[in-house]
Amino acid sequence: MKSLIVKLVANALAIWFASWFVSGIDLADGASAGTKAKTIVVVALIFGIVNTVIKPIVKLLSLPLFVLTLGLITFVINALMLYVTQAISNKLNFEFHIHGFGHALLAALVIGLVSWFLNLILDRD
Repeated sequence: MKSLIVKLVANALAIWFASWFVSGIDLADGASAGTKAKTIVVVALIFGIVNTVIKPIVKLLSLPLFVLTLGLITFVINALMLYVTQAISNKLNFEFHIHGFGHALLAALVIGLVSWFLNLILDRD
């Protein structure tokens, strides 16, 4: 249970940092701090569920592309998972918008690096 909370916090901070760092990511713009924090947590939760449920299936189906591109397709799959997260969060009336595939690709890279670093620091038993 503690590990899930640590991963949720790491994802939330990584998504917040990506929305700050990448200009094409909008996360509850113009909203109050409480609404923005709620949006970040919900988007992080959705992103975690998408990465747990959908991403392994996509990776399995794209296994030949992993071999062909020597694993670089991972960045594209991570960007696509952000698009799925955007679609789900917008259906739930949470403002999370990505303006273009290049921004999604850069945001996926930033989120991956930041969440990896935060999990490394926070997940100490």
